[in-house]
Amino acid sequence: MVTGTTAVPGPGGTDEPPLTVDQLAARAGVTVRTIRFYGTRGLLPPPVIGPRRVGHYGPAHLSRLALIEELQRQGMTLAAVERYLEQLPPDIGAQDLAIHRALVASWVPDSAEVVAREELERRLGRALGDDDIDRLDAMGAVGRGPEPGTYRVDPGLLRLAAQLLDVPIAYETILAARTVLLEHTRSVAHELTRLFRDEVWQPYRDREVKGAEAAEEAQAAGPGPAGAGRGGQDGRAEAMRTLSAPIRPLVVQALVTAFQRSLKEELRAAFGPEAAGSAGTATGDSGP
Repeated sequence: MVTGTTAVPGPGGTDEPPLTVDQLAARAGVTVRTIRFYGTRGLLPPPVIGPRRVGHYGPAHLSRLALIEELQRQGMTLAAVERYLEQLPPDIGAQDLAIHRALVASWVPDSAEVVAREELERRLGRALGDDDIDRLDAMGAVGRGPEPGTYRVDPGLLRLAAQLLDVPIAYETILAARTVLLEHTRSVAHELTRLFRDEVWQPYRDREVKGAEAAEEAQAAGPGPAGAGRGGQDGRAEAMRTLSAPIRPLVVQALVTAFQRSLKEELRAAFGPEAAGSAGTATGDSGP
């Protein structure tokens, strides 16, 4: 729940103009009623009240709405979303919220949407040139769609990647950075999957097999419940989902925290303490 903070238009040093509630709803793809409901639940910070008592919203509101949407896509209830947001720093900005959303979205299989260019520009609130599309493609946020003029969009990465369009980073540099990220994240995913398989899933399966054998012995000795010990492929898949579900948010948060701390250390070593000062904002990390 957001408490004790007042959002301001364009936090985090952005130059985006403030949005009215109708504009925010259009950009986020939700209804005005939903925005106001989230506000009453404390999921969104209050707007800044401007002239004529008009509420002004900023990029942090937009990023928070996107994160709420992604958490609900994961199957979280509104109460669970509230608990998740309560763990975030109260002054978290739009960019750090976008990082959280991108990581949460990574657990959703095939979450890409197909949209027309006009819809893509509407979501970002800006016109896009062909060079912009190429750079978004290099960042993995946008790809060519099945029909001319359509694009496959990764909702979790889109707004985060769009923030880099005005940063003077060469297309080739973006591709090189993406290669580094993919190589290292695949390595992390491989090792974490191995740990889950060997230390969590296999012991669970061993206990399941022993339980099934005991049930068969009991059934052979006398009448027992029909179907005892039968799991099947569907049962194993459901068991794996049940076992892995509580691990996913922890892994996401651990990845964010570990990366922020490593980035802070590298920035300090390369450019001095001042450059590392803002590297821990996404997780509230204030460690050395």
